[in-house]
Amino acid sequence: MNFHGSRRRGEGGIAMVIDFLLSNARLVLGVGGAAMLGIATLAVKRLIERAERAAEDEKVEQKMAESWEELGLVSASPTLIRKGLEGVVMKHVAKAAKQQKADLCQKQNTSSLDVQSKPDAKPKRLQLCVLTLQDRLQQFYHTRAALPQEEVDRAQALALDICTEIQGFLHTRLPEMPLGEMSLGGSLLDDLEVVRADHACLLVPLQLEPSLWRLIPGEETLITHPLHWMVRRDNLEYFPRGRSYWDRFLVGGYLSSEALVSMLSKAVMETVNWPSISSMLDCLVRPVLGGPDLRLEIRSEDPKPGGAESGNHPLFLSMIPVLREGDVVLTAQPELTAPWVNAWHLSLYPWETQRLAQLDAADQGHRRLTLKTLKAACKLNPALRPLSSAPLANLILHISDRESDWSGRSWDVRFQQCVTELIGHLEQGTLLSYFKPTVNLLSSLSEDQVDQVGFMLYCAMSEPEILLI
Repeated sequence: MNFHGSRRRGEGGIAMVIDFLLSNARLVLGVGGAAMLGIATLAVKRLIERAERAAEDEKVEQKMAESWEELGLVSASPTLIRKGLEGVVMKHVAKAAKQQKADLCQKQNTSSLDVQSKPDAKPKRLQLCVLTLQDRLQQFYHTRAALPQEEVDRAQALALDICTEIQGFLHTRLPEMPLGEMSLGGSLLDDLEVVRADHACLLVPLQLEPSLWRLIPGEETLITHPLHWMVRRDNLEYFPRGRSYWDRFLVGGYLSSEALVSMLSKAVMETVNWPSISSMLDCLVRPVLGGPDLRLEIRSEDPKPGGAESGNHPLFLSMIPVLREGDVVLTAQPELTAPWVNAWHLSLYPWETQRLAQLDAADQGHRRLTLKTLKAACKLNPALRPLSSAPLANLILHISDRESDWSGRSWDVRFQQCVTELIGHLEQGTLLSYFKPTVNLLSSLSEDQVDQVGFMLYCAMSEPEILLI
């Protein structure tokens, strides 16, 4: 079974002509013109697809009219259509660029009261307004993406305190449950968190008897999904049910991740005395109930006057049961494996993070720095938020197989290359996992989200600064 999940684009004669024009646009119009024409063809193809579904939707004519009216292209010729689209794009680009330049100049003007009295004040202000892409990347990373070390240390210390309290509670309430030492994980621990320290993972390792349990790859199960593994109970004829603590979570002969998470939710989220822990840690700790995951929300009760921004943003701590066998890491996350109640999720995050670190250590590259910059741009830009960290990390790994220069001096080149290639993957509807080529990392995006992300990235091809605001 193929898990690419690619989308079907228009296959009619008009769509083929549009695709041909787009593929040859760069030769005639250049990169910027091709980007604008790409947006136009994308919009036209969407309207064609809507028209083909007219029999299924009685309101299609109204939707088409609204789409044209939004672009101001009603009763327009093809030439006017293209010009109108270019106007829409350039309007947004110019507005974003103008705002950023104004912010930069204002920041410089207000940095000191006597800045105008200095002879070199005007050249500095002008220099700020004509920064190169390399300079903008540096500035964006240090002012928007990177986290202050004290903020990271504070979040990690708070998460570790809660980790200690939960582990002590489980050992007291469920002493027979075979658990390993709990620890922190995720991007906050691996120095990949950006913008703010607002999420951490609490890993709860389960200890299984090797002679009683076997981890089965997803391709070998009825599920057939490469990221959905199963944990089978073996040797029932010699060791009947009850010999293992985890037998109580069996569903059809397999260890159920959903049953395990449900038990932990009742034992921890709904039973722990959170007000007592909150008063002990001088913060507000409360479970986030109603969802399929185990998550805690942590807020500072008395934010400092100078740190109102950090105090207003909570820290979310996700409690994740984990199974390890060699380099295989399986997690109990029903939100990722639904509707299969006994499926476990194969986490590729450790492999991706380790590979990026190895490549950067070998050539002192900026791959992880590029990843953090892209993550921050997506987190700060509402249009790009549907893009998660996994597609960005795998994109960089794929490019690393072809490009060897990831030094600081080529940071801007690699950044632009990531944007350009990501547009191509969005148009195709596929971005394959680096370690599992049968997995499409864009399959979770809807067509509207693909169009939304693609439009913003098209604009960034000619004006990369709109991603660094």
